[in-house]
Amino acid sequence: MGSEFGVQADSRKEPVLGGVGIFWACWTCIWTTLLVAGMAYLVSRRQTSILRIRGLGLSLSSIALLHLYWISVQLGYVLGPVAPANAEYWIMGIYLPFGIALFHASNSRFLHIAKAQKKYSQHGNHIDRPASSRPKDGVVDRFRGLDYTSKILVVVGLGMQFQLFLTVFMYLISRKWHSSWGIPGTEVTGTEMEQKMEMGRGWEWWPSVLWQFFWAWIIAPFILWQARGIRDTQGWSVQTIACAIANLHAAPMWLVALYVPAMESVNKYWIPPQWIAVSIMMMEIFTVFLPCWEVMRHQTLRQETLDSIAQWESNNKVSRSGARPPNSAPTVVESIMSGWKSTNGSVKTNNSGESILTMSALEYVLERNPTPLQEFSALRDFSGENIAFLTCVAEWKNSLPRVVREGAKGARDQNTRELVRERFNRALRIYAEFVSTRDAEFPINISSQDLKKLEGVFEGSARTLYGEKRDVDVITPFDTPEFPIKCPPTATSCSSHGSEKSIGEDRVQFWGAVPETFDEAVFDDAEKSIKYLVLTNTWPKFVRERRSSMDSLDAAEAGNPVVQTARERRAK
Repeated sequence: MGSEFGVQADSRKEPVLGGVGIFWACWTCIWTTLLVAGMAYLVSRRQTSILRIRGLGLSLSSIALLHLYWISVQLGYVLGPVAPANAEYWIMGIYLPFGIALFHASNSRFLHIAKAQKKYSQHGNHIDRPASSRPKDGVVDRFRGLDYTSKILVVVGLGMQFQLFLTVFMYLISRKWHSSWGIPGTEVTGTEMEQKMEMGRGWEWWPSVLWQFFWAWIIAPFILWQARGIRDTQGWSVQTIACAIANLHAAPMWLVALYVPAMESVNKYWIPPQWIAVSIMMMEIFTVFLPCWEVMRHQTLRQETLDSIAQWESNNKVSRSGARPPNSAPTVVESIMSGWKSTNGSVKTNNSGESILTMSALEYVLERNPTPLQEFSALRDFSGENIAFLTCVAEWKNSLPRVVREGAKGARDQNTRELVRERFNRALRIYAEFVSTRDAEFPINISSQDLKKLEGVFEGSARTLYGEKRDVDVITPFDTPEFPIKCPPTATSCSSHGSEKSIGEDRVQFWGAVPETFDEAVFDDAEKSIKYLVLTNTWPKFVRERRSSMDSLDAAEAGNPVVQTARERRAK
């Protein structure tokens, strides 16, 4: 049997440039070019909602390490005989385990996001008590105080250091790569090619093998089990499950190819680590190219929504002088939300589709019954913070005292000042829960101009009330290692029906001066921005799913004679 890179005892010390070798070299260049292009596309579209939440930095870093190993494997067939004797050992001991570790750390982020978003699907956004700002002295206490991503990076980092230690330790104690020192009896003898062949296998490789089995057969099945009931609209669950399955065959087949004599004829064209390379390619497809396709699909759906809105507005202007169409937005929305089809027309008709994908239809749902949309955005679209923010702001506006709604700047009596201070504290909690890049677990995606405006009103008060937090890159808040797991320190709970209530009247309040710029319109720009984001992103997905559910229900009812008889009687 040959070595890791297929080196045999009779191999010559020269590149293998036959037909098979040229094919692997060309394939390496083609696939690497495609992968780099896909990664560049994702980086250039990193501001889209489906990429902001994924944490591209961690996932693309893992793909880069894994692809370095993949390149070495593809070129191993060609350059194996002339490569340094210990090169394959270090490549197998560092690039592969480090890349797999970072990849599964990124993969686990999916489970964390899905779990954290569940709070937005409930009838009330129950806010945890703020974490204590007192310094923790113990190592365990400090670790517990870290956010989720930091904890994962610490655990994975310790595992990577242990793997590096074992790799270096095995290299030092074995005389395969240095005959002058190490454990006696571990050296290899024979010709140069015979020595290289023996260096490519042996007990020194066990740490790398165990590491692969640990991630592929312990961590990956756990992730598969945890992700079994999650069905999102972004392809993230498909990516996670597919990548976990793609890793299962790699290590067993690598061992079979390396130690089973019957595989020798296969190894002449397909060296043992190619089995690992196949799983890496599958991971690259689902981690890079699937998100690229999802981004394109998202942009297409957004453009279709904008075209539908433009067409409906054009038709609405033409018919504005005449009677109102029978399929008005409220009627169609109620049909969509209830699953009942009006006899005046199907919700699947063009007129209905044009009227349902409008701001008025979205606002109608947010005002009357936001619960289904909130559940969908939290459990399927992972954007529950947007609907929760809109409902909280709407209720906050409705609860403002008249003096604030009228924008009076003059003298106010004591009761009015207390009411204004109470409304400011609730607005401050909305800011900390949904807007602040320092406090919010899922900061809403608004422009830097709108963010600076709100920071000018609330940031000073937030720091006084909640303390100093870590700084975040405003452009990519989800890509930072400090992505928080703790819920923001707020005492506000907004129900799915848009009601806002205090859940901790005994909690600390801000008693400083209320900024002069605080008024009823303080959230208007952010509210408009998030409504537009929901309209062009979450809303069309929600409508499409409701229609799909109705179609499935129609198909089931079509084969039920009892339902058909009831429909005929109702029609009469």
